[in-house]
Amino acid sequence: MEVAANCSLRVKRPLLDPRFEGYKLSLEPLPSYQLELDAAVAEVKLRDDQYTLEHMHAFGMYNYLHCDPWYQDSVYYIDNLGRIMNLTVMLDTALGKPREVFRLPTDLTACDNRLCASIHFTSSTWVTLSDGTGRLYLIGTGERGNSASEKWEIVFNEELGNPFIIIHSISLLKAEEHSIATLLLRIEKEELAMKGSGFYVSLEWVTISKKYEDNKKYEMAKCNILRGKSVPHYAAIEPDGNGLMIVSYKSFTFVQASQDLEESKDENMSEEIKEPLYYWQQTEDDLTVTIQLPEDCTKEDIQVQFLPDSVNIVLKGQRFLEGNLFSSIDHESSTWIIKENNSLEISLMKKNEGMTWPELVVGDKQGEFIRDSAQCAAIAERLMHLTSDELNPNPDKDKPPCNAQELEECDIFFEENFSLCRFDGNTLKTTHVVNLGSNQYLFSVIVDPKEMPCFCLRHDVDALLWQPHSSKQDDMWEHIATFNALGYVQASKRDKKFFACAPNYSYAALCECLRRVFIYRQPAPMSTVLYNRKEGRCIVEIGRMLPVCEAKNVDPKAISHCKLEGHSRFQKAGYRPYIVKVHIKGIISISPNSHVFPYIVKH
Repeated sequence: MEVAANCSLRVKRPLLDPRFEGYKLSLEPLPSYQLELDAAVAEVKLRDDQYTLEHMHAFGMYNYLHCDPWYQDSVYYIDNLGRIMNLTVMLDTALGKPREVFRLPTDLTACDNRLCASIHFTSSTWVTLSDGTGRLYLIGTGERGNSASEKWEIVFNEELGNPFIIIHSISLLKAEEHSIATLLLRIEKEELAMKGSGFYVSLEWVTISKKYEDNKKYEMAKCNILRGKSVPHYAAIEPDGNGLMIVSYKSFTFVQASQDLEESKDENMSEEIKEPLYYWQQTEDDLTVTIQLPEDCTKEDIQVQFLPDSVNIVLKGQRFLEGNLFSSIDHESSTWIIKENNSLEISLMKKNEGMTWPELVVGDKQGEFIRDSAQCAAIAERLMHLTSDELNPNPDKDKPPCNAQELEECDIFFEENFSLCRFDGNTLKTTHVVNLGSNQYLFSVIVDPKEMPCFCLRHDVDALLWQPHSSKQDDMWEHIATFNALGYVQASKRDKKFFACAPNYSYAALCECLRRVFIYRQPAPMSTVLYNRKEGRCIVEIGRMLPVCEAKNVDPKAISHCKLEGHSRFQKAGYRPYIVKVHIKGIISISPNSHVFPYIVKH
């Protein structure tokens, strides 16, 4: 069995700034424009049966304003009339009137079981669209940057079952065949689930293609399905279509290879939920194996052979279990009997008493080990001396295990086991795994639309931006930018909803649920002399934090609360992070800086 390579992310030290002083509150006015819409943005609220945290992550924290990465002056949204509206944002000019570029052919309000409509800009001339009812559209748009040649036309649409949203899509042209690969996300109910919320996350890798020589319509060519227990933070298809990358808290696995295997779908699903072939328990002296016998199985149909290092079980002439045992047994003292509930119980006496077996038969995964409550209690008692109800039970100890003053509540990150995985598109196997540990995921952004989206991770107090390169097998993820101290700053903002950065890394922006937007600019040279009073040295450059008011420029009188957030590590280094709360109102806020920063701010 092929094992995935364990990789790591290589930080570029020249991109780190150990002399960064901190962010200075700036009241520099920012141009902000307000626009009244003739129809409200189509917003879909969660239903009563969508109550889990995964539903909130996937559908409740959805941004209804879409920026076109191929034409960064264009912003799109879908209104409640089913129209896709386009806004053109130019620097230092007023917003133009929204224009309709496409209208969905179905009435969305007539469907009760629906999600928010989602759109993804596949290329400069192609768009994939989900209406939120379970139908996928492939639309040819022409050159969207030129209104004369822009014309949105449906070339493919098909009902794909339960509602979904579009995560990512790419356009491929190989051997006179054009293909669109799309990644769809669903959260579905698992009827047989006995643990957890009873829901699972389904990622469908759908490929729609057309051969030019056949002159046929676009058709679905392939559908690969992955399943997991958590909504992925990041999921994207490689530009060449040969792989898939996922950042998630819980791992994903393929449950259906392709649409060509649709006939064996039921069989695969039944194999996935079937019970183990046998159950086994152990004590310090022996092991007990329980096997459920088939109907009409008699004593004459059972053959059990005990050897010092192996076992062989045959039922009705069919080999049931055979292999080498983990350790030696006393084969002469081992026995088997048929129980009243038509089960076979096998007792194996350990040769080495007291040894704990991690598995019964070496390499066999068909059985399930059952640990009784007495064993669990004994293990817990042995480990009792390693645990304590107090954070630091002995503070006077010469070498305490940790300094509790080093951590704050906002620094706690619970998803310590989330990872970055790369799946091969042909074998559907995991080829690369990166254990991200405490490198908290922050956001993703498209820097180059021809490449995969970048993802930003917290690294100590900083935020590091990583660009995936599928063509570089030895160094797939490149560190391309650093946002100084942003990892620490964002941790204190519990109401954050959207997080993004400019494609040229000039600033990062954080939008909260409570109508507040903060912009953190990269360090720039100081126009005046500024000293660090603790260390007595001159500060050459400093980053700026700008609170954004959407309808008008920020007025100092509008700032209702401003306080200094102290932190032991940052105080020693001279950091001065601020939190500023600004009361703002409006409908849509777009800050026309070097790049569009699209977010909806509601009443």
